[in-house]
Amino acid sequence: MLKGISPLISPELLEVLARMGHGDEIILADAHFPGESFNGRVLRADGLKIPELLTAILPLFELDDYVPHPLVMMSAAEGDTLDPAVESAYLKSVRVTNPDVPPILRIGRYDFYERAKTAFAVVMTGETAKYGNILLKKGVTPSEF
Repeated sequence: MLKGISPLISPELLEVLARMGHGDEIILADAHFPGESFNGRVLRADGLKIPELLTAILPLFELDDYVPHPLVMMSAAEGDTLDPAVESAYLKSVRVTNPDVPPILRIGRYDFYERAKTAFAVVMTGETAKYGNILLKKGVTPSEF
């Protein structure tokens, strides 16, 4: 373990976060997401819920402030509904380090799958919330670091 880094962040995840560049995207996927079908770099975070993982990652990870929506989630399929508590829980974790984060962009399932194909990595979590996947776009780390 390292001081100042959450024990929820595995060595593999820490390496991926450090290797990502400005504009790269990472998906924190729910337990049902077909990550292996869309991306060759899949990390396991079984048993971890996405709000807690966001709380662990975002002190280390600058969100992209050059795009209107550095956070993207899947919209509900026709005839289905979203549980607003899922997005609310995610935003609560995000706003600890990013209080002025823009609203989360919602895109269709297949558009989200296309983004997964070009994402830097997909992290498979233990999240069981329906439509619980979230994409993070990495920004530029401030020069004071």
